[in-house]
Amino acid sequence: MSRERLLQRFLKYTQIDTTAGHPGGDYPSSPGQRVLGKVLTDELLKMGVIDAEQDEFGLVYATVQGTVMGCPVVALNSHVDTSPETTGANVKPQVIEDYAGGDIPLPGDPSKVITVRENPELNDLHGCTLITSDGTTLLGGDDKAGIAVIMEVAERILEGKGPEIGTLKFLFTCDEEIGHGVDHVDLKKLGADVCYTLDGPGANELNEETFSADLATVTVKGVNIHPSIAKGRMVNSVRAAAALVAKLPTDRLSPETTDQREGFIHPYIVEGGVAETVVQCILRSFETTELEAQAQLIRDLAKQVESEFPGCEIDVAITPQYRNLRDGLEKEPRAVPIAERAHRALERPCNKRVIRGGTDGSQLTAMGLPTPNLSTGQHNPHSPLEWACLDEMEQAVELVLKMLELWASEPKTAAS
Repeated sequence: MSRERLLQRFLKYTQIDTTAGHPGGDYPSSPGQRVLGKVLTDELLKMGVIDAEQDEFGLVYATVQGTVMGCPVVALNSHVDTSPETTGANVKPQVIEDYAGGDIPLPGDPSKVITVRENPELNDLHGCTLITSDGTTLLGGDDKAGIAVIMEVAERILEGKGPEIGTLKFLFTCDEEIGHGVDHVDLKKLGADVCYTLDGPGANELNEETFSADLATVTVKGVNIHPSIAKGRMVNSVRAAAALVAKLPTDRLSPETTDQREGFIHPYIVEGGVAETVVQCILRSFETTELEAQAQLIRDLAKQVESEFPGCEIDVAITPQYRNLRDGLEKEPRAVPIAERAHRALERPCNKRVIRGGTDGSQLTAMGLPTPNLSTGQHNPHSPLEWACLDEMEQAVELVLKMLELWASEPKTAAS
């Protein structure tokens, strides 16, 4: 029953369009994020969580008060928004029971196929329940799988089907996908000693290190005039922006040519016209100090383009997004070991991997709340080829419950 409930929760959440918009305007950046937050608040209240609340920024806070006193307060976090890289509107989830193996064609777009070659983890999931989109949208497993896991944890504890725990806090954030997930988080209101984001892939993965990240907004200004009289007068910002993007390295420092601990510069949005074109580039490195070198490379290339297109002006603005969560986990040295112990107690491997991306945990850790990241059964995020595994989501529920049990036996502080 609870497994089916977990599935139905996830399917329900994926069908609410929470695609993040552009940063810098309304918060949250899309109305659907408030809609899902209200759904979660109402569900928590119906479970009996009397303090469940959606605040003025769309963030959701809640508490499950356990019976164990004097132990650390643990928080669980997921984000309600989905990536703007692929639409999350009109998601039509497909449920594949008892997966028998082989490639998975998606019914909404014959050209979209989830292949075993590109998803070798499918070989280990025969007999499992998989969920995909129809191929015309993303699925939203990032991070609605995490939300479903957290909500199921809450209900099982409140039903008396979980372990004896201490105080458990919940935090659902907005606009994580555009780097603003914790802009309005009130850590005092949350009142946690340690937190875990449920925002990771597959199963049995523990992340204690993420990219550090900045956003470079490159504004290219030209001169527009009617093309019939443009000779010697027009300065086409589209051409100048294209020249700048073409100068970025393609044999290194690009997502297409890097993996593991290698950073990159990724131009991912180009908007504009003759008079002005804006190129947004994400900068990523596991070493925060290297972000400045990436930004300087863009500035240097901008100067070259200005000289090649007289009359063109280029501004490069750098906005910090998040930092490697590794740098702040020492404040609660038990955060990672207890997650490892929980895996062992369930006789599962614990695969510690770096994230070539970030989570709200990166920023929460920088703010003083140590927050590693855990698996949720999501795969191929941000893509119409995204899929999720219900069995791995169930494993995440079991892992969190075991972790809460272990935390309940710990003193309030590591030194005590």
